[in-house]
Amino acid sequence: MQKHELSMPDLKGKTALVTGGAGGIGFETAKALAQAGAKVIIADLDEKGGHAAIARINQLHPFAQPHFARLDLSKLQQVRSFAESLLQTEQPLDLLFNNAGIQPLSKASRTPEGHELTLAIGHLGHFTLTSLLLPLLLASPEPRVITTSSLVHRQGKIDRDDLQLNNNYEAQRAYNQTKLANLLFARELQRRAKEAGTRLISVAAHPGVARTGIGSNRSRQGQLGWKDNMVGVVLKVVMPLLGQDADQGALPLLYAATLKDVEPGGFYGPGGIGEMKGAPKAARVAPIAKDQALAQWLWETSERLCQVDYSALSTPSHQSI
Repeated sequence: MQKHELSMPDLKGKTALVTGGAGGIGFETAKALAQAGAKVIIADLDEKGGHAAIARINQLHPFAQPHFARLDLSKLQQVRSFAESLLQTEQPLDLLFNNAGIQPLSKASRTPEGHELTLAIGHLGHFTLTSLLLPLLLASPEPRVITTSSLVHRQGKIDRDDLQLNNNYEAQRAYNQTKLANLLFARELQRRAKEAGTRLISVAAHPGVARTGIGSNRSRQGQLGWKDNMVGVVLKVVMPLLGQDADQGALPLLYAATLKDVEPGGFYGPGGIGEMKGAPKAARVAPIAKDQALAQWLWETSERLCQVDYSALSTPSHQSI
């Protein structure tokens, strides 16, 4: 399989935070950022995997500055505590990668706050984290927020009467909905950042079909049912045939984060057939992800559910010159 490379700029002096950075495309993203000279914070629930990721990066790049911090995006109070610890450093944050996510099980799981687990980790946790870290992002001269969506956002639907899928839960529906929410969030964040006159750029990316541990790691969520085992079998067969390695899947994220003339609010993915693999380029956005009324509803609903707001965007001291 043809390997594609990305010419990375010098990132010395930059700080990047990657959620879900202990493995998969998150790790490959963190590794590439560290190689380019950035100070990288890997935020993940997997402590063992996180420390192993740090050790591997240090081995490959002895002068890198990786750091691991435990983050459970499913628990909003823990997200607040995590953000508070970063805010106390007063260290500007240049790149925020909202990357973590799960492949849900056939039986619905709920967070301590009662949120559907896939939505909580993939969207609500990141919505909260981004809001709380705005002071650090806006302290950077060129802040960027990169949110990982997916090809399946095109199959996503958001039921305004049942966002938490209390009445109509299906694992794939939960995943598709969350990935649509990711893209709606990234685009709406850009609209609001521009309206507020800030330098913040929000973009989204997807890895195509990438071979990662998101399927095999589902056992951490609980006992697998027969449907979950069937999904596992399908993934083991399909991924090697259609997918690309995790390092290739990370390229669209890195492209979105470092491209000089990136399109604010843009969406990037592999440029091959069906956007499944290949060199990164602008990706197709489904019409539903361009629905401004839906994006605004999701934003306002997320603010209420997460008990946060984005008022920091309009703070005068953060206005661009």
